[in-house]
Amino acid sequence: MSQETNTPDFVGQSGIRSAREQSIKWLLFGCAALSVAVTAAIVATLLFDAIDFFLEVSPVGFFLGTEWSPTIKEEFGVLPLVAGTLFVTALSALIAIPVGVASATYLSEYASTQTRSIIKPALEILAGIPTVVYGYFALVYLTPALEWLGLPLSTFNALSASIMIGIMIIPMVSSLSEDAMSAVPDSLRQAGYGIGATKLEVSTGIVIPAAASGIFSSFILAISRAIGETMIVVVAAGMRPRLVPSPFESLEVMTAAMVQLVTTDIAGGSTAYRAMFAIGITLFTITFAMNLASSFVASRYREEYQ
Repeated sequence: MSQETNTPDFVGQSGIRSAREQSIKWLLFGCAALSVAVTAAIVATLLFDAIDFFLEVSPVGFFLGTEWSPTIKEEFGVLPLVAGTLFVTALSALIAIPVGVASATYLSEYASTQTRSIIKPALEILAGIPTVVYGYFALVYLTPALEWLGLPLSTFNALSASIMIGIMIIPMVSSLSEDAMSAVPDSLRQAGYGIGATKLEVSTGIVIPAAASGIFSSFILAISRAIGETMIVVVAAGMRPRLVPSPFESLEVMTAAMVQLVTTDIAGGSTAYRAMFAIGITLFTITFAMNLASSFVASRYREEYQ
C-alpha cells in the first residue's frame, strides 16, 4: 500500500527535477547563443558598411595603399595603419611576454602560498586600471622620464605607448601562464628532481614545456588585446600614419584612426565614414586569424605532451 502511495510522489518529484534541469540547460544555452549572436551582429554590421566602402574605393588601393589621409586628400591606404599597429604590438609583446612568463614561473614554482596570495592579486590589479590612465601616465610621466635618460623622443611617440600597453597586458600573460603551470602534475616535477635536476632546470625544462599550450594561448590573448587597444595609443602615440614606424616618433594605429574618423566632422554615409568599418573588419580579420593560429598551435602542443 505504501509503495503504491509513494510511487506517484516519486514520479512527480522526478518530473519536477527533470523540468528544472531542462530549464537550466536552455538558460545556459541562451547565454552561449547570445554571445554568438552579438558577435555575428557586430561582424555583419562591419561587413555591410565595409562592402559599401569597397564599392567606392578599390580593395587593392585600400590594402596596398601607402598613404592614409581620408579627410584631406581622400587617400585610403591602410598599410601605414597596419604597420603602426603591428609595430606597437610587437614592442609591447617584447615587454609583456618575458616579464609575464617570469612572473608566472615564480608564482608557480618558487613563491610560497602566502606570497602567491599577495602577488597574484596585485598583478591582476593592473588589468583593472582604466586604459586612459595608462595613456596619460605615458604622456605626462613616462615620456619625460625616457627623455631624461637621453632618448630622443617626440611628445607623442610609439615607445611610451608600447611600454604602457606591455605593462597593461602583463597580468593576462602571468595569470593564464601560472594557471597552466600549476596544472602540470607534480609527478613530472618529482621525476625531474629524482634524476638530480635543479628547480630552475625543472621549471624551464619540464614545467614550461608541459604547460606550453596554455602559455602560448596567453600570448595570443595578450597580443590580441594589444592590437585592439585604443586609449593608450590615442593619448600617447599620436595620430600620424607612418609606413616605416619609429619608436621615437608618433604614429597612428588602426584603432586610433577609427577614433579620429568618428570624432571629425565627416558626414554619416560618406566614404570617409565607411572607412571606419573597413578598418574594423580588417582589424577583426587579423585578430580572428591570430586566434585560429593560437588554437592550432595549442592543440599541437597538447597532443605532443599528452
